[in-house]
Amino acid sequence: MPQDFVWRKSSYSSGSSEDSECLEVAFADAVHVRDSKNAAGPELGFSEASWRAFVTRL
Repeated sequence: MPQDFVWRKSSYSSGSSEDSECLEVAFADAVHVRDSKNAAGPELGFSEASWRAFVTRL
């Protein structure tokens, strides 16, 4: 059963059109990431430490 997360998209996203290529992120028990064009599709979950390391390396 999917959980109700508060999904956030970057303010730099190209909008809400079907052609926009954007990820959404939700912070809960872990950091969850999904494709904004496929909200019902799969999502990835990362520990806070893994996410922080990823963002730091960017």
